[in-house]
Amino acid sequence: MKVNFFATLRQVTGQKTIEFDLPDGVTAQGVLDAVVTQYPAMIGMLADEDGKLLGHCHMFINGRGVTYLLDQMDSPVRASDTVNFFPAVGGGCG
Repeated sequence: MKVNFFATLRQVTGQKTIEFDLPDGVTAQGVLDAVVTQYPAMIGMLADEDGKLLGHCHMFINGRGVTYLLDQMDSPVRASDTVNFFPAVGGGCG
């Protein structure tokens, strides 16, 4: 499955898209677990010490935010799905 990383998360992965060999039907949490396992520096950037998605970060499955999916982080992800991770974004002028 293709997993895309945006903004500062790319500094950790070194590239935009990483292919993960995960079983069809893995949960969104399982995808996050795989990311953190492969890139431990994501702890504090994308996930907390318990491996949970940080509240200010966003995970999308095929363009839909996991917080809006019925099963949220327990939602199944198919091998053909695209997953996107976005860190918190700030900036702008008042």
